[in-house]
Amino acid sequence: MTTPTFETIKLEIENGVATLTLNRPDKLNAFNTQMMKEMIACFDHTDANDDVKVVIVTGAGRAFCAGADLSSGAATFDYDAQAGGERQAARTPEGVQRDGGGLLTLRIYDSLKPVIAAINGAAVGVGVTMQLAMDIRLASTEARFGLVFARRGINPEAGSSWFLPHLVGIQTALEWCYTGRVFPAQEAFDKGLVRSLHAPEDLLPAANALAREIVDNTAPVSVALTRQLIWRNAGATHPMFAHRSDSRGIHARGRMADAKEGVVSFLEKRPANYPDKVSTDLPDIWGDHWEAPTFK
Repeated sequence: MTTPTFETIKLEIENGVATLTLNRPDKLNAFNTQMMKEMIACFDHTDANDDVKVVIVTGAGRAFCAGADLSSGAATFDYDAQAGGERQAARTPEGVQRDGGGLLTLRIYDSLKPVIAAINGAAVGVGVTMQLAMDIRLASTEARFGLVFARRGINPEAGSSWFLPHLVGIQTALEWCYTGRVFPAQEAFDKGLVRSLHAPEDLLPAANALAREIVDNTAPVSVALTRQLIWRNAGATHPMFAHRSDSRGIHARGRMADAKEGVVSFLEKRPANYPDKVSTDLPDIWGDHWEAPTFK
């Protein structure tokens, strides 16, 4: 499958790992509508490409993402003032402009491949909230974080009022959003937002080492199901919902070639060679039992 090219991001695929780099370094990788669309297209590609087992997201230059591109000045967040072709297309039938950061995080939430964030520098606004739908976050010791929405006269976006409390708890989420202050990587680590801190030159090697642990040892279809199970059941109201979906998964996967290979390779003390593919062999364990809510 041919790797697509983009203008605001860069996608590189090597040995099972796709590296998505936010690539507007002269703008500190500020987020705009084009970047949103290109990132969504990138995740469409990595989901469809069986050569991709893990996705790493990082930034070019000295920033991860400095937040929304503010070049429109006072009209930056006034969607009605900007109403036109590409903005209008993202409106609901009742006229509500859908938040671009949310369109992206919902797409990342649906990813069939694990997503690792390698936060190399400043991450502000949507530069933070886009990370929240990613699975594991590693940060440079030079990274900085800021949920600055209240300091820009708006509110948190990108589904962060759901994602952030799940990661750091309500108290920390509210403090960070109330104050809008920029805080260091150490605080992000202490509060559980990031998994580990690394010297700048060690960040991508650490992210790749973690990716390799997944790529070299696990069945991609099992990983895709695991991602769905944990993300979707995180908001369930009773563990029975998890038990039901777990049971459907075990029932389906137990009959497939991967399960046989996983057991036999273990007994034969050799590396496994999992034959099932995410693009063709991912079982539907949800059916009518789980349906994502629609925008209302």
